[in-house]
Amino acid sequence: METREAAERFVRVWERAWAAHDVDALLRLYAEECVHRSMPFRRPHRGRAELADYLRWSFARERVTDVRFSAPVVGADGVAVAEFRVLAEEGGAPSTLAGCVFMRFDESGLAVATRDYWHTADGHQEPAGDLFLR
Repeated sequence: METREAAERFVRVWERAWAAHDVDALLRLYAEECVHRSMPFRRPHRGRAELADYLRWSFARERVTDVRFSAPVVGADGVAVAEFRVLAEEGGAPSTLAGCVFMRFDESGLAVATRDYWHTADGHQEPAGDLFLR
């Protein structure tokens, strides 16, 4: 599978599945021995089982109202990046999470490595500027 096709599928599924907290749909995007870093200095989640545990833990605290991903920007060697923005409520208070995900895919189109960089803010707001999100 071409990187562009894999990356477009990745962001399309993440957008829908994050909103629904559909962990199984998300796990189907990843290779069995994937490595996911949820932030640069956190311990990586290795393999689908650790990723599943992390996703369930993350989703347990939030009620999502809107998820948006940019179209992916595709580079060389199976690498792509996309921006995301999530409006949610945590503990009854509105919050916004915005960031980007870097993805590397294998030949079959499964993510073998992903790394997120993100920030949260109180309330619902849009990131400043219009680089990628539309």
